[in-house]
Amino acid sequence: MPFVELDTNLPADRVPAGLEKRLCAATATILGKPEDRVNVTVRLGLSMALNGSTEPCAQLLVSSIGVVGTAEENRGHSARLFEFLTKELALGQDRLIIIRFLPLEPWQIGKKGAVMTFL
Repeated sequence: MPFVELDTNLPADRVPAGLEKRLCAATATILGKPEDRVNVTVRLGLSMALNGSTEPCAQLLVSSIGVVGTAEENRGHSARLFEFLTKELALGQDRLIIIRFLPLEPWQIGKKGAVMTFL
């Protein structure tokens, strides 16, 4: 059950409509998870400074059970997510996109009044 949170200082009129659905589909493909298990939040028009600059930028947090726990896994995920975000947000390769990976354990996610360990 991946959780994906995209924060950007780009205003809504600079972000293509339906980004959250395409990010959901891309994340499912990249992480090898069913799309109906991926949860995406997109926050636009934020006040942000990355590396001391307020130029257009984005931060992506990817949390999941079992697929973001090693450097080798995340190297591949990072490359594919960076390519997706660069195209979707029309940011140049030189613009800052930070991707953070957070491995989760089943007991850290609650659903249906229980935790994933017991579902």
